[in-house]
Amino acid sequence: MYNLKGKSAIVTGSGRKKGIGEAIIMKLAEEGCNVVITDIGAVKGQQFSKDHIGTTDEMEAIAAEARSKGVQAIAIACDVRFEEEITQLMKQVQEAFGGLDILVNNAGVGYIMEEFTEFKAESWDAVLDVNLKGAFLCSKHAARVMKGQDSGGNIINIASQAAKSGFPYAAAYTASKHGMIGLTRSNAVELGQFGIRVNAVCPNHITTGLGHWQNQFFSEKLGLDYETYLQSIKDRNPLGRTGLVEDIAKAVAFLCSDQANYITGEAMNVSGGEEYH
Repeated sequence: MYNLKGKSAIVTGSGRKKGIGEAIIMKLAEEGCNVVITDIGAVKGQQFSKDHIGTTDEMEAIAAEARSKGVQAIAIACDVRFEEEITQLMKQVQEAFGGLDILVNNAGVGYIMEEFTEFKAESWDAVLDVNLKGAFLCSKHAARVMKGQDSGGNIINIASQAAKSGFPYAAAYTASKHGMIGLTRSNAVELGQFGIRVNAVCPNHITTGLGHWQNQFFSEKLGLDYETYLQSIKDRNPLGRTGLVEDIAKAVAFLCSDQANYITGEAMNVSGGEEYH
């Protein structure tokens, strides 16, 4: 449908089973795209514990499943906070696929939430370093590769409903996602001359592993049981349900395709009508 056959894509933060990143990998693979699964790979301190990261074993399992769809797929560990790891990632991708057509900045920290007046500086740094600095660094080095190609490329930033609305206990997350929209718009203006389109996708709540953690956190803060809180999310949505990882993957595939070749600088809501500005 989207004519992505033979293209190559990196999806950051794609090493967790049942996550948005994995869904994007599988959708792009179904469309014939060669894919790079990348995640932090190993536990790095309390802020990046085994409950919230994609391990190398998970990454390899996702790569194997992608290969079963008839495309090339490789798994490369990369901590998007560090520029030297990103330059090495880009080098490996060019060696494997000869270029880069698509970058999806999906890596994100959405599990560090604290009261604003008690928000720790190290918590702020952890969120901003992954969510915004990581997207900046990956986009910078992907654009360097794409600028040298006649075909240009696509950069997709996975933002959030929190890129447009505020949420309690999430000052760092909300700030990082608002910043990601600014990065999207600025890069779209600057990189358009090279045939590089830059867009963002803004999901509302999706009950992935991270979404489950968020459900528990906010239900406790609001004094609700888990199912009552989850139903309250559905009740305020015009389509009466929470989002699915597949909803986001379809939006990404569309934005990467020729069907969207006159769309850049947009922050597309994929929220069932809950977010509409």
